[in-house]
Amino acid sequence: IEQPIFSTRAHVFQIDPSTKKNWVPTSKHAVTVSYFFDSTRNVYRIISLDGSKAIINSTITPNMTFTKTSQKFGQWADSRANTVYGLGFSSENHLVKFADKFAEFKEAARLAKEKSQEKMELTSTPSQESAPGDLLSPLTSESINGTDDERVTPDTPQHTEPRAEPSQNALPFSHSSSSINKHWEAELAALKGNNAKLTAALLESTANVKQWKQQLAAYQEEAERLHKRVTELECVSGQTTVIKSQKTELNQTIEELELALKAKEEELERLKAEVESANDFQSQKDLLTDKLQDTEARNQVLEAQLSDLEQRLESSQLEREAFRKSLRSLLELLDSKIFELTELRDTLAKLLEGS
Repeated sequence: IEQPIFSTRAHVFQIDPSTKKNWVPTSKHAVTVSYFFDSTRNVYRIISLDGSKAIINSTITPNMTFTKTSQKFGQWADSRANTVYGLGFSSENHLVKFADKFAEFKEAARLAKEKSQEKMELTSTPSQESAPGDLLSPLTSESINGTDDERVTPDTPQHTEPRAEPSQNALPFSHSSSSINKHWEAELAALKGNNAKLTAALLESTANVKQWKQQLAAYQEEAERLHKRVTELECVSGQTTVIKSQKTELNQTIEELELALKAKEEELERLKAEVESANDFQSQKDLLTDKLQDTEARNQVLEAQLSDLEQRLESSQLEREAFRKSLRSLLELLDSKIFELTELRDTLAKLLEGS
């Protein structure tokens, strides 16, 4: 049973088979790339799924090399798949971690291969103890038990190819046959044990499918609720346009009031000049004085209105900033939930694929 032992996210590429130079993207966005360990076969693999399609299925061998070609890009050649894979990471740290894991599992694959070769050498030891004449023929069922022509009575003349000292070689053949039978019985027992483990795992996975479906349905409902919430927030964000228009109108009103105030101040200066220059017209001076007082009163009213408008503008800006913070926190919550759903979907796809 394969188990994921390290996962990361990257953009996946393959070398163009026609040019052997250009990279061809095999995923539209960053996907999960995982190292798997097959305990039954004792091998390490790199697997990546884009939906239900396997875009990477590469078995790590001791002669593979992972090359970092830039700060965020690395590649390795897979002779079995007859291609070159490339991965583009979001940061150099992710690339370094992936490369370290590649080297670690490559060394583990080398050690596993050496152990496998040692086991095969130990298994083949009994057959090497046979006579030199036996090493020239393969250990098939016919060579062990004899062919139909060879299984004859001792008195019948045989026309097959003569073998050196047949009476002396009979005992090694019997010993080799017994050793091979024991070896294959052990292999069969191991396969039966693995089969029982796989069957138990399959039954356990089948029992958990219903629970996974219920969890998936719950996550889908949560996703729908979050989408509705996003729609509501988008509707609320539409109100910011109204607030912006009100702010623009307030700014225009303030500018108009400032221009009017400036005009009134200029008129006041002009009136003052007229009062100072009209010493002979006392009655006109009194009238202008009244106008001046009236203008000052209106000026105070305008200043009060200006102060009120400034306070309203400041309050509107504070409300808008608070709304932005609330919207940003909700969007971050939504991003985290969507990422968790994506991770769960990838995990479920891997589990279903593995089962």
